[in-house]
Amino acid sequence: MKRLSLFLALLWGVIGLGTMQAGEKMSVRQVEPLCWWTDMQMPLQLMVHGTDLVSSTVTIQRLNGKRVVKGACTGLQLRGQHNAYSPNYLFLDLDVKEAGTYRITLTKAGRKTSFDYQIGTRRAGSRERQSFTSADCIYLLMSDRFCDGDAANNTVKGMLEKGNKQNVHGRWGGDIAGIIQQLDHIKETGATAIWPTPLLEDNEAEWSYHGYACSDYYHIDPRYGSNELYCEMVRKAHEKGIKVLMDMVPNHCGAAHWWMQDLPYKDWVNQFDEFTNTINVFSANYDVNASKYDRELSNRGWFDRPMPDMNLDNEDLLRYFQQWAIWWVEYADLDGLRVDTYPYIGKEASAAWVRAIRDEYPNLNIVGECWTRPASAVAYWQSGTKNYDGYDSGLPSVMDFPVEEAIRQALENDGNFWDGGMAKVYNAVAMDYLYADVNQLLMFVGNHDMDRFADVVKDGDIRRVKIGHALVATMRGIPQIFAGDEYGMRSSDRSSGHSTLRMPLPSADTLTAEQKDLYDYVSRLYQWRKSEKVLHTGRTIHFFDRGNTYAFFRYNDKEAVFVFVNGSEEKKVIPTAHYAEILSRYQPKGRNVLTGNVIDLSRGDLEAEPLSTLIVKIGR
Repeated sequence: MKRLSLFLALLWGVIGLGTMQAGEKMSVRQVEPLCWWTDMQMPLQLMVHGTDLVSSTVTIQRLNGKRVVKGACTGLQLRGQHNAYSPNYLFLDLDVKEAGTYRITLTKAGRKTSFDYQIGTRRAGSRERQSFTSADCIYLLMSDRFCDGDAANNTVKGMLEKGNKQNVHGRWGGDIAGIIQQLDHIKETGATAIWPTPLLEDNEAEWSYHGYACSDYYHIDPRYGSNELYCEMVRKAHEKGIKVLMDMVPNHCGAAHWWMQDLPYKDWVNQFDEFTNTINVFSANYDVNASKYDRELSNRGWFDRPMPDMNLDNEDLLRYFQQWAIWWVEYADLDGLRVDTYPYIGKEASAAWVRAIRDEYPNLNIVGECWTRPASAVAYWQSGTKNYDGYDSGLPSVMDFPVEEAIRQALENDGNFWDGGMAKVYNAVAMDYLYADVNQLLMFVGNHDMDRFADVVKDGDIRRVKIGHALVATMRGIPQIFAGDEYGMRSSDRSSGHSTLRMPLPSADTLTAEQKDLYDYVSRLYQWRKSEKVLHTGRTIHFFDRGNTYAFFRYNDKEAVFVFVNGSEEKKVIPTAHYAEILSRYQPKGRNVLTGNVIDLSRGDLEAEPLSTLIVKIGR
């Protein structure tokens, strides 16, 4: 995630440890997780926050309606408890036996306070839930800027930043209702999964629209909707065959998070004598020459002033974040996770976080943002990579920034230079040997943190935009579309930063002929891809050329897809004779997957139009 330009005055004296004020009563204000379920792999640990809870005596009683059931409580039992540094916290370790409602009472020095806690029955098959795979196409949307489905929640009492569509860096009112309204569009695009940017509460006074400075990990921001509406969105998406990923940020919280006024422990967040940024050196995690000094600054420095860096080396905080991720998957019936700024967390703690989630859901896919290059640096973070130091992140999927960069660079100019143009893509894919599983790489040419793809291709040429989409759709990995790229959206003002690219979808009555043509191309491409197993799991063989073309086959024992990209501004003869080693295994005649025309790949005079992609399906 890009750094904010916002300067938030965060006085270190504000980050403190609560003390009981004279006359205050013993009380409970927050209990997290909000609820739990039977038959979970993860043991339940409650973080209870209130006033003067230290060293309380804990009793648990089962409720029948509003009445306490007499006798010993066997459905929920206290296994242990411990204090934090702040006297206003108590951590409770509980054994979960039976679903029901339980009253937990804290008693000390003749005073007491209580709260009711719900244990639900875990849904059947939850542990075995399936996730997003290379058969899917993920649609990324910027939640506040996507679609305003309910204008009534644009400004909400108690939330510091009000809706203001006149401020390019402000909140524009996109919400969960808007996402629900656009599910049919997303499905028509050919996407089978959605990844909204964070929808959890972000109560910063400015720039809160991006959502990456969480102020409450267990509640949807009311300007987006509610926890219940979020679950409804997931249900409606599932009814349409669309999976849902949650964007999670365990590396940092927001300065407006309630615990920043009363930290459980001094080391709950990483603190310094003065504000200290991360130095953004991912390589310090695997560099044999790296200093401890650089590694510490990279992993413990703050992402920005309004984003305190969480210290997952604190065991209670690590458990908190493990349970938080598991809670949302179980509560909302999620299909996968995307993890923001993964390498900043600290590699051992982040791996432990992922392991706990995957222990609970062995098939759940988690894609990590490891924004770095070259491919060797990205591969380090994918689970199964044979790293020299034995490290395994646990992440099944990582974002393929090296190939994204290569595609962009190949199309931002005419490519008429040594190793320019499509040669860059070939050389990037040539690094596939470094990865544990290339079909688990997230493929993209644009997202919410980089300039719009249509802005960076040469002359904004829509033919170049089509090439980018075609490559993402047919290469190995899991394709991802950034909302608006199906129309070739451009930033309204690139000089004003990324806020101007994070804009709502155009309405149907404002679409240009060019936008309609691109949408038709993209939707046909991804609708076709859905059923092409050879693209989901097939192998790749590719062919080098310095004439700014790129040819490759995705193939298995039964069929193949041939892709020829002409990145030049002149016609090119397709040298099919060069591909005999793979073509000889299949019938030479196939179909152009987008036009339906029969193509004979045995001909030596096939031509590719300037700035075009030919995609042909062939079989045995």
